[in-house]
Amino acid sequence: MEYEKILELIKIMEDSSLTTFSYKEGDSEILLKKEVTAVKQVEAAPAKVKEATEPAGDGIEYIKAELIGTFYEAPSPQAKSFVSVGDKITKGQVVGIIEAMKMMNEVVSEYEGTVEAILVENEQMIEYGQPLFKIKTV
Repeated sequence: MEYEKILELIKIMEDSSLTTFSYKEGDSEILLKKEVTAVKQVEAAPAKVKEATEPAGDGIEYIKAELIGTFYEAPSPQAKSFVSVGDKITKGQVVGIIEAMKMMNEVVSEYEGTVEAILVENEQMIEYGQPLFKIKTV
């Protein structure tokens, strides 16, 4: 089987919803299997939505997503969260991770203060500009 044909089959498999694909041509046979990971969708509670849309003021600021992706509260599933409600944070401190296109991007605080609320859940899909943290600045 030609190398180009194998690459073409792999591309077709990646772009489809198939999880297993078998192909036989003459004496050659190829079996492709794709690992499927479940996407956990979390809906924000109404209180969180209201809280996230309140205008900033009175020393309240919001750390917002700078890209679309999946939010992670810790560097690995077994690790402790970067921050929790009530934690004091400094400007430049990593407070979370956004995975976008298989790249891990640190969410860094622009503010110094106290975490008043975490507005998203771990592994939640997020949008550009979505508030992630409510911060009471110093």
